[in-house]
Amino acid sequence: MRYPDSVSDEFIKKDNMTPKNLKSVLVFLLAAATTSAAFAYSSDSPTTLGTNPPVSGDQTPAPATGAPTPAADQQAPAATPAAAAPAAPAPLASPAFTGPLSGLPPAVFDAGPLGKLSVNGFISGMGLVQSNHVPGDSVGQGTLSNGLIVLQKTDGWFQFYVQAGAYNIPALGVSYLSTERTMSDFFGPVPIAYAKFQAGKNTSILIGSLPTLIGAEYTFTFENMNVSRGLLWNQENAVNRGVQINQTMGKFTGSLSWNDGFYSDRYTWVSGSLAYTNGAHALSFVAGGNAGHTAFQSLATPVQNNSSIYNVIYTYTKGAWIIQPYFQFTDVPTDAQIGVIKGANTTGGAILASYAFKHGFSLPVRWEYISSSGSAAQNSANLMFGPGSAGTSLTVTPTIQHGGLFARGDVSWTHASSYAPGLGFGQNGLSGNQVRAQLEVGFIFGNNIVEKKP
Repeated sequence: MRYPDSVSDEFIKKDNMTPKNLKSVLVFLLAAATTSAAFAYSSDSPTTLGTNPPVSGDQTPAPATGAPTPAADQQAPAATPAAAAPAAPAPLASPAFTGPLSGLPPAVFDAGPLGKLSVNGFISGMGLVQSNHVPGDSVGQGTLSNGLIVLQKTDGWFQFYVQAGAYNIPALGVSYLSTERTMSDFFGPVPIAYAKFQAGKNTSILIGSLPTLIGAEYTFTFENMNVSRGLLWNQENAVNRGVQINQTMGKFTGSLSWNDGFYSDRYTWVSGSLAYTNGAHALSFVAGGNAGHTAFQSLATPVQNNSSIYNVIYTYTKGAWIIQPYFQFTDVPTDAQIGVIKGANTTGGAILASYAFKHGFSLPVRWEYISSSGSAAQNSANLMFGPGSAGTSLTVTPTIQHGGLFARGDVSWTHASSYAPGLGFGQNGLSGNQVRAQLEVGFIFGNNIVEKKP
């Protein structure tokens, strides 16, 4: 999500893609989803959001060590077996965690007519120092990186998810933004909020402000291996307002969404994903694009809102290892009517990996390279550090977590090549390198905030 260099009123006024009947369309979809979900629920048991999938193959849990094994003559008679111990509570599926940080099971409260509600919280602070800062930025920064509460209902045919509070979205290759400005210029104090209709065992419909289907990295710092998002993430959208349908078919999971792309409030985007999971291996194909054209631009809605994006993402998760290489291609087409005199595209790849040592310590690493097409002579769209530029980054993030408490540090190097004068790093934009060091310390809340009964 690269921040645009400037946004002119004249450019914004060229936009002609805002549907006049959007509210009517959303009301119709909401009514249709409610009806279909209610009908399906009456004849099919729903899958509860956040429950663990059945284990199979090498995922079968090993027996707990250290537990005494009763002697044969002490075992209960076959006719009266001992009751099975209740399953230990597990973290919910949302918000998603790539690792190595892990979420906690939620605190669960009885909300009367709404039934059981689950609550999690995230609070963290972040400090940053960097070389070759750009004008308006500074060498050092400190801020609240997360102050979020997540409230969700995860059972029944009608469910919901609300994530509210403060957040910061640091990213490589762009200037630092304060938490206050991040919230005001991006997704507001309630960045994620949607209703979910469980329309059968394997089908769900989501309506609201949704996490994007695009890319391998999530939006908020605690969800990812690294504190800062990467260079490939700068080309992707983060939060979509719209409708999404999810379908599970054995080892395949598919999603299709109609939304507003880069938070444009212009509902012309279509996104989809298809994932195949087999044991420790997962392979995903993701695509999205603007079916129309949108001249509107803001900090959250750069020129990439007119792009199409394609990802191929492989994930290996087993034992202490998480390995995730992915490929990305994006294209912004020529469209003089909305100010894109000459289109451009980007091609990039990344490898994210993490190894978990003992005592809660992990070491994630991210490497990425991305290049853009075009040239200044052609007046091509600037998608990075000027037309025809490229970027490389390397990030190492030693991490430790004990229960809800965590601490981690990003050390990153970002290199810009073939950059346009004035669009590199440093006060004059003439440097090709920037080094950052970040420290994030925080706490994850869940069932650790509920008093344990003796």
